[in-house]
Amino acid sequence: METKFIKVDLNNVEKEELKEAGEILRNGGLVAFPTETVYGLGGDARNKNASKAIYAAKGRPSDNPLIVHIAKFSQLEEIVREVPENAKKLADAFWPGPMTLILNKNDEIPKETTGGLDTVAIRLPSHPVARELILESGCLIAAPSANTSGRPSPTKAAHVAEDLSGKIDCIIDGGEVEIGLESTIIDLTEEIPVILRPGYISLEDVIAVTKEAKMDPGIMSENKKVRPKAPGMRYRHYAPKGNLIVCEGTKEAVVEKINSLAKQDAEAGKKVAILASAETESLYHYGDVFVLGSFSHEEEIARNLYGSLREFDEKGMEMIYSEAFETPHMGAAIMNRLLKAAGHQIITVS
Repeated sequence: METKFIKVDLNNVEKEELKEAGEILRNGGLVAFPTETVYGLGGDARNKNASKAIYAAKGRPSDNPLIVHIAKFSQLEEIVREVPENAKKLADAFWPGPMTLILNKNDEIPKETTGGLDTVAIRLPSHPVARELILESGCLIAAPSANTSGRPSPTKAAHVAEDLSGKIDCIIDGGEVEIGLESTIIDLTEEIPVILRPGYISLEDVIAVTKEAKMDPGIMSENKKVRPKAPGMRYRHYAPKGNLIVCEGTKEAVVEKINSLAKQDAEAGKKVAILASAETESLYHYGDVFVLGSFSHEEEIARNLYGSLREFDEKGMEMIYSEAFETPHMGAAIMNRLLKAAGHQIITVS
């Protein structure tokens, strides 16, 4: 299959530019497109075969539901049994934006799209290309991240091409994404809203709107018996090919430990990388140091994470040591992705 590339100007998104991509979706094909979080791999959410094709292209486990992307709130009402009050409140507060809601579905969306579940995950993105593509195609677009399953999610079109060129019909290049981490997923099928995947919208943000909410205890747990509710959170994700280990503790202790480990590996002839903050970059003396960003700009840290993990693969890094990035607003989301990429390998020092 030859993959078509379409370059769009975010300052002037034209319907004409997206016409061919919309036609591909209507005909059951697959289109990768930018959102404000990461690039998504889209297919017609109502088309069973399109959803099956998404799973096949990604190598994604079929019990891992796809998120249905909509362009207006009324489209949510078309595909769920009922719209609870908390859904309306959260939509008013955070849509369009990086939030996915889990609701009980009706028969409009097939189970091939929802991973066999009776619930459906729904998001209304704020990215102009994503919203225009939904409207132009006339489809509700089912879209997980546009990468090979298990690899770091794509934050630019080149990442998509690296994984999926020749496997999908079209890639829309809208430049680098704004946020760089997937949306916050909130389950509204229980009495109390439950965050199944942390993202840009924090637990505190949700509580401010719904008065009550909680985090799924399985999200950050290292105990394999404590399984996260969201099927996608049970699989290893975002992982580089090298061995990634996270080190947490006081700044001084973390730097000392990582320097010690990096020196040992470098002397053994291994290619070593270190994920550091702007504040600690100069304190490391071994291996290649990659700066995610400053602790005073956590959005920069989030935006650079996946690109750095992919760069490790390009450079053949065998051992990767990372500081813990417990930032004020997005810390839960950043650490969730980092720990999953590391297979929950974490060293605590003091």
